[in-house]
Amino acid sequence: MLIASGRETGRSTCVAIDPMDYREAMSRYAGHVQIVTTRFGEIVRGTTITAACSVSDQPPMVLACINNQNDNNRPFFESDCFALNTLGIQHQDLAGAFAGFGKLSSEDRFALGRWEDMVTGAPVLTDAIAAYDCRIVDRKITATHTVLFGEVVGLKLGEAVDSLLYLNRGFRTIG
Repeated sequence: MLIASGRETGRSTCVAIDPMDYREAMSRYAGHVQIVTTRFGEIVRGTTITAACSVSDQPPMVLACINNQNDNNRPFFESDCFALNTLGIQHQDLAGAFAGFGKLSSEDRFALGRWEDMVTGAPVLTDAIAAYDCRIVDRKITATHTVLFGEVVGLKLGEAVDSLLYLNRGFRTIG
């Protein structure tokens, strides 16, 4: 079913796409689940995301997209660091808590896992299947999100278990 299509007008294409249709389409896109964390002074913050990926391996660099519309995410925009914690299937409840299910406080969310500091001070999940401790080297505000670019200054490899994915509005795994 065609929901919307663009009409090319020279150099650009004008498309009116309903945000709900776009969200439905994106729900069909499998994303790996990460908890991104930061520390700004005494404040620690974490949130569940699927919008993260590798940018470069020389130097090692990743990006993470953080929602600007959530005031609780402000520490990400003021800090100079973040950590990406790649989750396995055993982390489904933790992913839900950091996504806001259950409306737990930040302290209660962090109490559900075991955390450590590596290099930057951003909390790293001790049993993450991979963790990337990053120094922020750039930020780009785009629409509803800020893209954080981080140089990986600390790396931890955990147990190689099935990764946690998010697809069709639910947690999944392949395996």
